[in-house]
Amino acid sequence: MEARKRHILMADLVASNEQDSNQLMADFQVLVSYTNKIYSESIESPLTIAPGDEFQGIVSSALTGIDIILAMEEYILEEEFDFKLRYVLYEGLVETAINPEVAQEILGSGLINARKRLNEMKKDTCRFYISTKSSTELNKMMRVTQHFIDGWHPKDRSTVSGFLQGHDYKALAKIHQKDESTLWRRRKSLAIDEYLLCKDLIHHLVNG
Repeated sequence: MEARKRHILMADLVASNEQDSNQLMADFQVLVSYTNKIYSESIESPLTIAPGDEFQGIVSSALTGIDIILAMEEYILEEEFDFKLRYVLYEGLVETAINPEVAQEILGSGLINARKRLNEMKKDTCRFYISTKSSTELNKMMRVTQHFIDGWHPKDRSTVSGFLQGHDYKALAKIHQKDESTLWRRRKSLAIDEYLLCKDLIHHLVNG
């Protein structure tokens, strides 16, 4: 088969050796299964967990890859999973046929370079790396996005998740049985609108 460029998505667990391994892997599997189901029409080879607490897969486009990354981050918040991921979205050569059932035994320089970059990220605090069109600008925006995500305290996860699911402050006030003005202030202090603006700008960069 002739080698062709594909969008490779890889991720690994950050500091996974510090967590309860059974619960960690159970939650990790739930996250990956959920993502494969929701994005089944946009994933060419499903996200597949491999030894070393990581997954890899082939997605249809850079935009799909970024949407998946942010959707996974938001699902981690929603389910209050106690872990973080490092992600690499890399556009590179794949030399083997794409298996629509499982992303294993995939060969090519794209896979090699993606995994190399994922390993290099262990020396840094940045959890996102995009290698595709507009990479420089995208990585800057992803770093800003990480600032918001990592800045949300665990106690605020349900509130953040509620806002990201589209609830306004009045609806969340009823859900959390709190004063409406308190939830209005929380939306401001949690920088929900700024996070959503970052997502819009990231989409614009990819589509531009």
